[in-house]
Amino acid sequence: MEYICGMTFAPFAWAGEFEKKQAKESLVKMKERTGANFVIFAPSGLQETPQSEEICYTSKATLTDEELKSMVAFAKELGLRVALKPTANCKNGTWRAHINFFDEDVPCEPKWSNWFSSYTKFQLHYAKIAEETGCEMFIAGCEMVMSEHREEEWRRLISDIRAVYHGLVSYNTDKYQEHNVRWWDCVDVISSSGYYPIDDWETQLDRIEKVVKKFNKPFFFAEAGCMSVEGSNRVPNDWGVKGAPDAEGQAAWYEKMFLACEKREWVSGMAFWSWGARLYAENTARNKMDYEIYAKPAELVVKNFFAKKIE
Repeated sequence: MEYICGMTFAPFAWAGEFEKKQAKESLVKMKERTGANFVIFAPSGLQETPQSEEICYTSKATLTDEELKSMVAFAKELGLRVALKPTANCKNGTWRAHINFFDEDVPCEPKWSNWFSSYTKFQLHYAKIAEETGCEMFIAGCEMVMSEHREEEWRRLISDIRAVYHGLVSYNTDKYQEHNVRWWDCVDVISSSGYYPIDDWETQLDRIEKVVKKFNKPFFFAEAGCMSVEGSNRVPNDWGVKGAPDAEGQAAWYEKMFLACEKREWVSGMAFWSWGARLYAENTARNKMDYEIYAKPAELVVKNFFAKKIE
């Protein structure tokens, strides 16, 4: 698999966002300023709570199919490889990893079977778009931790996806969970969210390496990143961490990740979280305490690493 130098672009964008001129201008800048060769689009499906059985992907909270197809085509014109990663989220703000139901059906209670039926329709809708638009990869969801033990359902879902989509199929598990997924054999590419502490990369890569060698599959980080906030590089998965702006600390985290990953030939790349459809003014970048790297020191760190991998 060709090395992935990627970014997630405008995740969970609302309907109409990709139709704006500034969105395409931002995608151009993403490629120019980072040297990325790969982009992930992550349309959102919404359920009311972690115990809701129905996932909606047709409201104004989700990109329209037409604007998504147009943006995929534009990305390809720019020379980017494209992955679709339709992602389920909860309207009440609960992290998707906590979507969960009783393992055995109970009358009058929400059920895994109903949820997986809805989730499958959600995934297949976008798998068909991925096929139609020639996306190089389809990622069948993200960080669905409490569902991952439902091996039979996940295997059936991957099989259903393969019936309509013929590119590479992956699934994005969460940080620290790579060794808990038992069905990696049914995907083409193992991927996970690499939000690991700045001084813990070697330990975590040692652990992940055992998984990669066991299943003999390509691996990349479908998400990774660190906020430009003081203390974030020690707990990069905590988007609620409080502190002063710290663009240098963010850049240091990227440098440490690259140093560790470069030693591992089985790491086939990464797609960072994230790049917005609407960019802020460059002179305000150091005060933006978020995961974005636009106009921050980390942007140059990423560009230099990607340039080395693409040359």
